[in-house]
Amino acid sequence: MTSQIELEPDRFVPRRWLRGGHTQTIASFLINRRIKLPPSEERLVEVAPGVQTMCHCHWQADRKSALTVIIIHGFEGSTESQYMEGFAAKGVAAGMNVIRMNQRNCGGTDCIAPVLYHSGLSNDVAAVAQNLIDHDQISRFAIVGYSMGGNLVLKLAGEWGTRGPEQFRAVAAVCPSIDLAASSDALHLPSNRLYEQYFLWQVRRRLRAKAKFFPGVFDLSRLEGIGSLRQFDDKITAYYCGFEGAVDYYARAAASNVVGQIAVPTFILHAANDPFIRILPETRRKILANLNIRFVETDDGGHCSFIAAANGYDGFWAEQRIINFLNAF
Repeated sequence: MTSQIELEPDRFVPRRWLRGGHTQTIASFLINRRIKLPPSEERLVEVAPGVQTMCHCHWQADRKSALTVIIIHGFEGSTESQYMEGFAAKGVAAGMNVIRMNQRNCGGTDCIAPVLYHSGLSNDVAAVAQNLIDHDQISRFAIVGYSMGGNLVLKLAGEWGTRGPEQFRAVAAVCPSIDLAASSDALHLPSNRLYEQYFLWQVRRRLRAKAKFFPGVFDLSRLEGIGSLRQFDDKITAYYCGFEGAVDYYARAAASNVVGQIAVPTFILHAANDPFIRILPETRRKILANLNIRFVETDDGGHCSFIAAANGYDGFWAEQRIINFLNAF
């Protein structure tokens, strides 16, 4: 008995002139989308003592009965990332409540607390879900994540297993960084150095901002000599987040440890030509052995891109596929 697996379901066809993993990935950054979103309610949610995350909530008229979807962005993204807004627009139009959740520090919240965010903070997502249950009496919810956010939602679903909130219905992940070490090392390949340098520029800038907000907490000299994301995670992320080093961080924070324990309907979308996300053979075996997981792998799509021709919708195929999956709940 194995999970459902699909290769190119519905046949994902890249938009003309946008074929290939790098082309899709870069195009998703460069295409300026015109996304119409209804106004959102801003909410700061305490996810740990003294630590808050900013959420943007889009409610239906009857928020209690509608499916609530919590969506989490990827590394160095925010609630303003285009895929977050694109998914939210589609979800609201489909009758769902959509909660766009910033990870710690993201979305202009660096000044809130002297902490950093990392791939193991699945409890932050749980805290947001519990806040919605307690304060809004939502009747059912799903969690969705892109890339690093995909690791978070799969990790939480696996940790919950059969003991999650009774309102928990489903989980979906797009290009999840479920095997952190392998993906970090792939990012350092010569063909991927453009992406790695962009991420390093972002995290260096963030650490410098944190140091200004919280003098004496962050030692900027630790940035010296860092030339890869693995080195940053070893000298910065692990050091300030309670891990022994990058090896320990990647090993403990990866959702691959618990993906076999997921007990709700799950949709995982991955592109075979994603430039830097890697899913290792042992993790694939765990995924395919879990009957609750529907694993979809396409030949093309790049990293969290999946840009198809506009055909009755805007062509951002991954967003629409997740909406179609969640419509069942």
